This record gives sequence, C-alpha cells and structure tokens, in this order.
Amino acid sequence: MIQFEELQYQNYGKCLKVSNGKVAFIATLDIGIRIISLAFEGGKNFFLEDLDRESSCAEAEEKFGAPWYIWGGHRIWQSPEAKPRSYSSDHLPVAVTKLENGVRITAPQEQWTLAQKEIEITFDPKNDCRLVVKNRVTNHGAWPYEFSVWALSVMAAGGVEIIPMNNKETGLLGNRVLALWPYTNMADPRVTWGDKYITLRQDPNATCPFKLGLNNERSWAAYFLNGDAFIKGYTHVDGETYPDFGVSYETYTGDLMLEMESLSPLKLVDPEETVELVETWTLVKDVKLPENEAEMKAFEDQFCG
Repeated sequence: MIQFEELQYQNYGKCLKVSNGKVAFIATLDIGIRIISLAFEGGKNFFLEDLDRESSCAEAEEKFGAPWYIWGGHRIWQSPEAKPRSYSSDHLPVAVTKLENGVRITAPQEQWTLAQKEIEITFDPKNDCRLVVKNRVTNHGAWPYEFSVWALSVMAAGGVEIIPMNNKETGLLGNRVLALWPYTNMADPRVTWGDKYITLRQDPNATCPFKLGLNNERSWAAYFLNGDAFIKGYTHVDGETYPDFGVSYETYTGDLMLEMESLSPLKLVDPEETVELVETWTLVKDVKLPENEAEMKAFEDQFCG
C-alpha cells in the first residue's frame, strides 16, 4: 500500500514523501520539480542534497532576474544545453496529483522558454524496488522548436558509476560514439576505460569537472553507493538522432556529485505537443561493487535485463 506524507524536509520547504514500505522518494513542492530524495525506507539518500546552494548559475540571475540552483535530486532539462537558456529558474511551487501507486508533479509554464515540465513517478507493481519515471516537456510556445528531453539524476558524492559500452557486431564499421567536452581529460584517474564497460568514480577531492557521452544502446547505467546500487534504465532508440554527436546517455562529475543523464531523441516539437522520456529506477540492496568486467557482466545479467 502506498503511503503519502507531507513534511518540511531539510531546507527545501514543503515536500511530499511517497513510500511503498521498502523504497521511498521525496518530491519538493515549494521549489520546482525535483525528486530530492530516493532511498530504501530508513536508508541513506542516493541523491545529492545541495543544502548550502553551492552549485548555481550567475548568468541566470543576470538574465532572468532569479538565480538557478542545482538543488540536488532528479530534474528535467532540454538538450542541447545553452547558457543562460537551460538555467531558467525553476524555483516556483508545483502542482501535485496523487495516483494509485505514485504521483504526478507539474511545474508552472516557464516564463522565458514557454516550456512546461512534468514528472509522473510510480512504483512498479511487479518489483517493489523499482519505479517508473515519465519525464515530460510540453512546448507552449507559438512555433515549433527542436529539443531532446534530458533527465538528470544528481547522485550523492562518494559512489562509483558503471556504464556499458555497445557490443553490437558491425564488422568493418564503428559501433560506438563517444562525446567528450573541452574540459574532459581522458587520462583523468577517476575514469577507467574498459573493454565492455566504463567506470567513473566520484571524488569529493577532485576539483576538475569530467563529462562524457555515448550511444548507450544497452540502455542502463548503475551507481554504487554505501553498499547498495541505483540502476537507471531507459530506451535507446536505434536509428534516431540524438544531441551532442548522437549520444543517448551522458554523465558528469565534479567535487559535489555525479550526474546520470538520459536523453530522448531530438524532435521538432509543435506548439502544445508533449515529448516524454521514460526511465526505470531500480534499487538493489547489499550488493558488492564489481571489481572486474566478469563481475560487471554478472551484475548486468542479474539486474539489468
């Protein structure tokens, strides 16, 4: 049975906790769409909580008259990224609708982009440690424009991410796309370029940012933290056009956190049209961090099929 509890959470104001007895998430109600906490009931939060507002965007305040903060948790953006457009402030109260097995959270229409964002998050009836997350963006503007729904889960510090690489047999043709950013150092000690998997470690003492993207046709990535694991799943659509040279998954890390980011295909979105990106979030309790690719493959076979 799903339980709902309104509460004042940390310094995020009014929030709504939703639990099925095993897993609980907390949605902010006073400040934009954020799933600010995701945890086993009574356990530690997988997501970052930026309580001191350390991550912000000065260009947003100058342009829009209001600051943009990362806040932490899970949020929706539109790709490709641009400053200050992507950092339009999302700090206003949201509308929430309670569903039979979750909630629908709708943000106000953004003043400058004319986009409206919505998250519908529900517990999977077949797995009480899995949630289905529908990330939606509606174009309320007067003309079509092209974008990708970009779903960013901001993970707490200290964990390790595993990302599978494509293993499709393509003969003499390439089978992997890798996007790198100007600040990305391929020799960064936080990243391990394996044969079939990439491993990225979040280091609170590392000051340089690191980001990569890939055409993740296996459609999952996992983050290991405090002896448990968070698996982010989605659907890579083969043959579609994706942002940033054609990548459906991106990851970024700095000293505060690590972001796990899935993207929908790029689409020319008509006025009043809604685009949706569906993810699954699966929590695995008491699981060992794989130490080699054989163990990574065993983890994938057991939990990511």
